[in-house]
Amino acid sequence: MLYKFKSNATGDLIMLEPNGRRVLEAIGKAPGPKGIILPVEMPVAIEALLAACAADEALAADEAAQARAQGRSADNRRVSLRQRATPFIDMLRRSGAAEREVVWGV
Repeated sequence: MLYKFKSNATGDLIMLEPNGRRVLEAIGKAPGPKGIILPVEMPVAIEALLAACAADEALAADEAAQARAQGRSADNRRVSLRQRATPFIDMLRRSGAAEREVVWGV
């Protein structure tokens, strides 16, 4: 399944299901087949995503430190949540500024 996020203020944004689900769960939205994020919800959603990105980076740093402590090499090929979420954060910022909702599954 794909998530196709749409807004009248931006181009469409397509995410694979696991990535879209993770982003939606981070902002407190049910990752169902249809949904909407209202402009009034966007500042809180952006802050929640940024906090989730920081937590993901802290976890990755901790895992890398543990790997080094055990004499293993850290896997730095991992795609971070920040890399996945940055286009979505941009969509929320631009849509919020234009007072347009973001929808998916419609």
